[in-house]
Amino acid sequence: MKVIEKPVEIENGDSFKTILSKYGALALDKQENLSELIGEAIGDIDIEKGVLTFGDIEFPAQILGFYMQDAKQWSWAWDNEDIFGEDLIKSSCEIKAIGEEFNIKEFTSPVLNADFNDCHTLAMTATSILDMDAYYGVSDEGLDIFILIKSDLIEEINSPKKFRDTFYTFQKNFNIYPKIAFESYTKLKGYGFKPHDDFALAKIGEARIMADYTERGNITRLLIFGDDER
Repeated sequence: MKVIEKPVEIENGDSFKTILSKYGALALDKQENLSELIGEAIGDIDIEKGVLTFGDIEFPAQILGFYMQDAKQWSWAWDNEDIFGEDLIKSSCEIKAIGEEFNIKEFTSPVLNADFNDCHTLAMTATSILDMDAYYGVSDEGLDIFILIKSDLIEEINSPKKFRDTFYTFQKNFNIYPKIAFESYTKLKGYGFKPHDDFALAKIGEARIMADYTERGNITRLLIFGDDER
């Protein structure tokens, strides 16, 4: 009998840590695609026009929220329609609706006490949940405005080596559940996933990436079998 694979989705009772574990690695993957396009260029937001520009490159902008450095507080754009207008906060409102549906307080509290890394985790989850192509933070005089980007200009770059390196960076730098993260990243990328008792395989073309698990679900090794330079 064929086993139907469980899709990656938010479930009732998921903590924010679980949600970040499911969606964060894909967001880092998308950020690398953006970096390949813009290089070292610094972005600038025109709120009146609703565009984010990097020199000659222009993206339509969706304001997710902003971070006040002195107060160490994150504010969601959905609670600031008077500042940004209705059109620029549609994605932020979608995140609020998801938060209300699944009782995720991080998505439904208008203001959160946070550090700068917390802002990135919020933007990472939103990017992947809403199927956006990337996010970007514009800094200006103690204020960081986080913007979601959807654009065909951002090309998806794939390889087994990128997958391995992105996942390694994700599990090393964020407080997540690595076993959940590996499975979710694999499935969200559309790669084949094969679980075993103490390891799992991501199938990327002819290559295989093996993640060894401990009993507690931590990952001890990431190995590539096949061509890792493609």
